[in-house]
Amino acid sequence: MSFGKGCHLHLIDGSAYIFRAFHALPPLTRKSDGLPIGAVSGFCNMLNRYVENNAGPDAATHVAVIFDKGSHTFRNDMYDQYKANRSEMPEDLRPQIPLTREATLAFNIACEELAGFEADDIIATLAHQARDAGGRVTILSSDKDLMQLVGSGVEMLDPMKNKRIDDDGVFERFGVAPNRVVDVQALAGDSVDNVPGAPGIGIKTAAQLIQEYGSLEELLDRADEIKQPKRRQTLIDHRAQIELSKRLVQLDCEMDLPFTLDDLEIRDAEPDKLLDFLNRMEFRSLTRRIADRFGKEPPAMIETASVVDAPEAVEDAPIDHSTYEVVRDEAALQVWLDRIARAGTVAVDTETTSLDEMRADLVGVSLATEPGVACYVPLTHRTGGGDLFDTDALAEGQIPLNRALEMLKPMLEDASILKVGQNMKYDLKIFARQGIAVSPIDDTMLLSYAQHAGLHGHGMDTLADRYLNHQCIPIKDLIGTGKSQVTFDRVEVDRAAPYAAEDADVTLRLHRLLKPRLHSAKVTKVYETLERPLVSVLARMEMAGVKVDRDVLSRMSGKFAQKMAGLEEDIHARAGRPFNVGSPKQIGEILFDELGLPGGKKGKTGAYSTGADILEDLATEHELPRLLLDWRQLSKLKSTYTDALQDHIHPETGRVHTSYSIAGASTGRLASTDPNLQNIPIRTEEGRRIREAFVAPEGRVLVALDYSQIELRILAHIAGINELKQAFRDGQDIHAITASQMFGVPLEDMTPDVRRQAKAINFGVIYGISGFGLARNLRIPRAEAQAFIDTYFERFPGIRDYMDDTVKFAKEHGRVETLFGRRIHTPEINAKGPGAGFAKRAAINAPIQGTAADVIRRAMVRMDAAITDLDARMLLQVHDELLFEVAEADVGTLITRASEVMEGAHLPVVDLSVALTVDAGQGVNWAEAH
Repeated sequence: MSFGKGCHLHLIDGSAYIFRAFHALPPLTRKSDGLPIGAVSGFCNMLNRYVENNAGPDAATHVAVIFDKGSHTFRNDMYDQYKANRSEMPEDLRPQIPLTREATLAFNIACEELAGFEADDIIATLAHQARDAGGRVTILSSDKDLMQLVGSGVEMLDPMKNKRIDDDGVFERFGVAPNRVVDVQALAGDSVDNVPGAPGIGIKTAAQLIQEYGSLEELLDRADEIKQPKRRQTLIDHRAQIELSKRLVQLDCEMDLPFTLDDLEIRDAEPDKLLDFLNRMEFRSLTRRIADRFGKEPPAMIETASVVDAPEAVEDAPIDHSTYEVVRDEAALQVWLDRIARAGTVAVDTETTSLDEMRADLVGVSLATEPGVACYVPLTHRTGGGDLFDTDALAEGQIPLNRALEMLKPMLEDASILKVGQNMKYDLKIFARQGIAVSPIDDTMLLSYAQHAGLHGHGMDTLADRYLNHQCIPIKDLIGTGKSQVTFDRVEVDRAAPYAAEDADVTLRLHRLLKPRLHSAKVTKVYETLERPLVSVLARMEMAGVKVDRDVLSRMSGKFAQKMAGLEEDIHARAGRPFNVGSPKQIGEILFDELGLPGGKKGKTGAYSTGADILEDLATEHELPRLLLDWRQLSKLKSTYTDALQDHIHPETGRVHTSYSIAGASTGRLASTDPNLQNIPIRTEEGRRIREAFVAPEGRVLVALDYSQIELRILAHIAGINELKQAFRDGQDIHAITASQMFGVPLEDMTPDVRRQAKAINFGVIYGISGFGLARNLRIPRAEAQAFIDTYFERFPGIRDYMDDTVKFAKEHGRVETLFGRRIHTPEINAKGPGAGFAKRAAINAPIQGTAADVIRRAMVRMDAAITDLDARMLLQVHDELLFEVAEADVGTLITRASEVMEGAHLPVVDLSVALTVDAGQGVNWAEAH
């Protein structure tokens, strides 16, 4: 059928289907090889439901499932921060992506994607083509970015809610007609996709402005007419940013597609092909259902897929919010305290006004002793919803805060009562600020992490969904979002109670499921020695914080600004004219159009790509790209550190309090957030200077202790590299030894260049570097870099054996392990395609990096006992380094004791054949100490 009048095109948003399927189902794996298939299962069921329901007068005549192909698109060339804050794809979803394409083709549905473009652009182009041809279009998605296409024969259908979205639906969402959605989005920006927009202008204000002025262009041209001074100045100052935002959100409706609408005609599935795919996926029920529909015998079944490490049984009692109690007086609270004393275990959760534990106010406490037996103790809920004219009075029916804490404290500190929490570090800090030292504890997040690292996330919503088949009440349902958001103390108690008590109930149920499985998973020692005891250690470190001198940061920021201004002058001189140094588009025009430098590549929009990799390649031969890189580096240091760190200085303590994520990286490495103090650059002079702002109070000293080349030492031990072991034992220059072994150069004749090459390979091998990657690092031809790597493996065959053995183990068991028994799951290890190489490199690196992470965790856990009698405290952990603040009189003793703890942290569990050594430094600031 040739597409035209009377035809109806359905365009299915493939990514929406995939993520809905992934988050809605527990983690299924194919039993035959352990491949994750939960998202594929849900995706196939959704496609089958679509096929079964596509009937009647409104049925589609043409259909396609549209996917994204890769993460880099022409919008990244336009703005390198586009979608930069998106989290990484879940590890167990990545290998399922190609299978969803295969599933679509198995159903005999057109499956389309195009490199360099988003699925939304393909949908936009097809929708316009179909409309222009006289047909109708239905887009199966709820994505707000697609709402700009609605109208003139194009509508949307939210397949999850079965709700149609027409012009009225778009107006309800954006406050404007579909043809002005991009104008509103350009002003409001998009935090999810990192579209900057106009600072301080949200959807509501943007819609009002567009309605008043008719279009974004008219608004910007007449911005000086706006009465509100701040809004007027925002639009004037940020015009270029707003115009860029519009180009980012505007869908491309005129793509050159390698297929036509006629190629999308509905086709019946081929029974044998579809049933074969479903059977290979081991989808027993769906295979039988579709075989029945075709009137065929189902193929011989492979064994059914199983749930990865699923709990042996889900609690029988369903979660019923009506069973929860609101504790409003002391007598009721005492009943609960007596019940807790008899139970010996209680799940505890705190409700607060902020995620920042150092600034949050305690609003209430929830408790649970049995599944379904939970309560909420409101403490500081306020009357009113937080509006300007609301009162600040406490709501009635609450125990006074101090009295409630007085009653709770003995129970929370009772050594005979186990307190269970989800991300217990947060609650420890909240209670610590109230003078309560909660102990002993268990943490459901870490129970999951110890068993399932690398398989899925460990947040409460994820765990409840996967292991209890329960969707928790979303917090946004209570506090709202955006400008209308309120703090939790403004939520009415009767609405807050089900949400809060549910947290404790879910936590208790998860604890009962996950704790008994530690032994069978053989990770009891990991949890009890590396995870659980670290919670209180990190809580104390985070509360201590580190003193930061605001004046030093301000002066640095000013000097960076001056240096940037000087660089701008040099850049303009080299370019031959002034231009916006922060504009990738203008940089591309200067470099490639006006100066004619080689390597210019244009994206779909016509703008050149000017990312760091492009500039680095050009910088080897041209001065202007080098200056641009220097300017960008200073700009990032200024915005990310010298400016932003000032906002993180606590107004009462004068210190910066970072937060450590214990269960973030599957390898066990800690991650510092809000602010991230682990990524302060130290390779450049300017970067190192930022550490000068981290200072010791008067009469005290900062001491930094850093493991020396710990990962190379662990590699030498695991891979049995005798030459490296001996070099470490003799205290020799490990990189010079490596260069001598590889290139046959005597140590006395070693040149800095040869040593540098060996150093790059030493560290690169740990991370599975390729010939291409090494070539880029050393700025040498790829063939020469690959020859270096080949020579390396010839000289140190034990490393290749280690790599091969590790990948083999990962493929057989679906995981690797550290020397301490930490399990790091590798769900993508058997995947095919581009992701396979990354999965292998990650598996090779994980035992080394994970063991190093375990060592420093053990050192941190043991440190308190070693320095308890000293006037000293541990402040920061930065990868292989620990930073302490200590009284001047105790510096020598601290260095001696802390070094002993760190160098012996692996004992007695692991007897390394290469000794660990620690380098120590001290000073009035971090730069001096490191």
